[in-house]
Amino acid sequence: MVEISASELFLIRHGPTDMPGHLCGRTDAGLAANVTFPQKFALGRVTSIWTSPAMRARDTAKGLWPGRNCRHDARLWEQDFGDWDGLAYADVPDMGELSGNALADLAAPGGESFRDVVTRVRPAIRAAADDALATGPVAIVAHAGVIRAALAVAMEDVAAALAFEVDHLSVTRLRCLPGGALTIISVNGALK
Repeated sequence: MVEISASELFLIRHGPTDMPGHLCGRTDAGLAANVTFPQKFALGRVTSIWTSPAMRARDTAKGLWPGRNCRHDARLWEQDFGDWDGLAYADVPDMGELSGNALADLAAPGGESFRDVVTRVRPAIRAAADDALATGPVAIVAHAGVIRAALAVAMEDVAAALAFEVDHLSVTRLRCLPGGALTIISVNGALK
C-alpha cells in the first residue's frame, strides 16, 4: 500500500478505447472490450472521484471503484481537436518540427490549443486540490491532455508539460499544498 498524505490528487488516464490509432478528443469513444481493471490497487482510500464526462473516463472510474459516486466535470474533457477529431493518427496533417511553445499554441481548425486546455483545466485542478486539502485524497479520471495540463499547472510551464508521456491506466500523483501550490510526486506510474 502506498502511503499518502491527505492532500494528494491522483490523476488516472482512462483505459484504452475502442478506437485505437485515432485522435479521440471530443469523440466519445468507449473502452476497448478487453480492458481489465485491478481488483485492488495501491491508491488507498480516496474521498472523492472526479471524471471527465467522456464515456471512456466514466467507465474507467466505474471499473476501478464499482458502486462509488463520481463527480463529472466538463472542464476535464480532452483537448478539442476540431476538424482532426476522430481521424486516424496517420491522417492528421504533419506540422513539421515545432518548438514547445509553438506546439502549445497549435490548434486544429475549429479546435483548441493545448494552452487553451490548460486555461480550461486549471480551475478544475484548483477546485480538486481544495477538495483534497479539505476532505482527503481525490482521484481524477480523465485524459492524457488533462493530466499534462495539470502538470503544466504544477510546473507553471505549459510547453514543458507536453514532454510527458501518459499511458492508459497510469497514475500521476500531485501533492496539494496550502496556498494553491502543487508539487509532482510521480508521473505515469503503473496502476497496480
